[in-house]
Amino acid sequence: MDWHSLEKMKVTDLREMAKEKLALEGTTGMHKDQLVEVLAKSMGIEKPHKVAAGADKTKVKQRIRALKVERAKAGTDHDAAKLTATRHEIHRLKRKLRRMSRMAG
Repeated sequence: MDWHSLEKMKVTDLREMAKEKLALEGTTGMHKDQLVEVLAKSMGIEKPHKVAAGADKTKVKQRIRALKVERAKAGTDHDAAKLTATRHEIHRLKRKLRRMSRMAG
């Protein structure tokens, strides 16, 4: 089991695992992120670092915001070519953001 699979689990499952398998006490009042950290520490799992591939995340988000303004203007101007181009660019940048935020490992 790795960090990513712990994060994908439900809180109830994490609490059950902590109580039954690892005999950890005091986990009922914990939030999910706290539970994941405690479980990972007790299982000897290190927290992976986020991968930032290429550009800065804030710059990409700013570009997406600017493109949304352009998209709205193209829609009101009935410019189908510009509308399509901005929609494709927004889609491409959102995919880039998702790739940037994937876990390493």
